[in-house]
Amino acid sequence: MARLGRMASSTFREAGKNLPLGTHAADVRKRVVAMEQLLEGSFKIPGTNQRFGLDAILGLIPIAGDFITSAMGLYMVWEARNIGMSKTKMARMVGNVAFDWLIGLVPFIGDAADFMFRSNTRNLKMILRHLDKHHPGTATINH
Repeated sequence: MARLGRMASSTFREAGKNLPLGTHAADVRKRVVAMEQLLEGSFKIPGTNQRFGLDAILGLIPIAGDFITSAMGLYMVWEARNIGMSKTKMARMVGNVAFDWLIGLVPFIGDAADFMFRSNTRNLKMILRHLDKHHPGTATINH
């Protein structure tokens, strides 16, 4: 278990070194994609294509884990505010994070829900649609 922790720590540290700190929309895109990856897709269940991240792992810690991952999810909403997303869309994003937080408070059900209801992935899609529409120069092509 300690080995996994050291591997994850070094992986996250390396990924964080390459993230831009600017306010340009392209910088925001890189940061929110990295945050979603950290929360929802950092690890893979061996033998499957199922991915999970810190949201599922920290969700196992009663109350505190869900609080921490919700705060990290709200960071994405803050970034959305910085790029000028509408208050309606940001309210939907906050609703996604709040629902994830509330369901996460229910023992066992909340842990299973972290694999099915991925609020950060939903919010990332909303941010990327906004960026593609209002800042098309930030779009990237995935191979």
